[in-house]
Amino acid sequence: MSDSFRFQLLATHGTARAGVFSTPHGDIETPTFAPVGTQASVKGLTPSQLIDLNTQLVLANTYHLYMRPGDDLIAEMGGLHTFMSWERPILTDSGGFQVFSLGDINSINKDGVTFQNHLDGSRHTFTPERAIKIQENLGADIIMAFDECPDPYDREYNEQALERTHDWAKRCKEAKRRSDQALFGIVQGGVFPDLRVQSARFIDSLDFPGNAIGGLSVGESKEEMYQIISAVNKHLPSHKPRYLMGVGTPLDLIHGILRGIDLFDCVQPTRLARHKAAFTKTGRMNVGKKMYASDPSPLIQDCTCYTCKHFSRAYLRHLVQQKELLASTLLSIHNIHVLLSLTEGLRTAIIENSLSSFLEGYLQDTYISLPISL
Repeated sequence: MSDSFRFQLLATHGTARAGVFSTPHGDIETPTFAPVGTQASVKGLTPSQLIDLNTQLVLANTYHLYMRPGDDLIAEMGGLHTFMSWERPILTDSGGFQVFSLGDINSINKDGVTFQNHLDGSRHTFTPERAIKIQENLGADIIMAFDECPDPYDREYNEQALERTHDWAKRCKEAKRRSDQALFGIVQGGVFPDLRVQSARFIDSLDFPGNAIGGLSVGESKEEMYQIISAVNKHLPSHKPRYLMGVGTPLDLIHGILRGIDLFDCVQPTRLARHKAAFTKTGRMNVGKKMYASDPSPLIQDCTCYTCKHFSRAYLRHLVQQKELLASTLLSIHNIHVLLSLTEGLRTAIIENSLSSFLEGYLQDTYISLPISL
């Protein structure tokens, strides 16, 4: 691992871990959740609001920033940290998921993927080398290897895609030039445990400074996802951070952390906010419902976020009904706070050897069931 990046494991409880991942733009205390800023902006929130929430890491999207405004422009502007005025760590994905989920694929071969831009139909080609170059232009602290994201249930396709993903991972490592960026490898293999273990072992052999699990939360059951996480983490090194890509509900964070995950990201908290919904201990609350029209209570009675400390359900429903922009901002603040306070609480409990009592208190009166041994 480069001198610019260090991972220190501070405490464990079973397979749950608490650590610190040091980057050129600051330490990331793990486990933690990273809000998604697809277009170099976490929707509805300013950088100062994210800092007030104690956000340690944000994710930006390589595919979308390549399309607009362009990675060359962002490089000219001094990189993402300067461009979006964010001084803390940034992670960029490789664009692989968006290429396979948004673009109209023209061809896939060992060299890369040719696809049509979902915005204007223009043709583009992403290779491992191109994905690395774009991410080096963007300048994030953590960058991702280019991988293929197949249908999780198609065994034959997963076998073929895994060969490409592994070859592309090697080429990404060879193409990387900047020492101030940590390149993470990505484990794929669909819902097939043997392919996942094969992938984890191969990615581990490439000795990346961190490793990610991709291709989950894409239609498989929760039980399948948790089984895959457990199987993969047995074959990923304990002295490097583990990142579960695109996963971010309270239930998933708890299960992921108990199985050894350190980093998470997901669009859920801000997307739910734009659809009038808030995380609560009993599930998602639709703030637009008439039953909240005169409710003076906060979203969650004991929540310490800015939204719950200052505003009632009645006021939030009023903002939602009037389609005020402030509604999604306040709900986003609350939803991100719920996830960050949960990861912070779990981290403290792991360090203080009080994980069982923390979970017992947190899970009381919640919708979450936790059939996992502590």
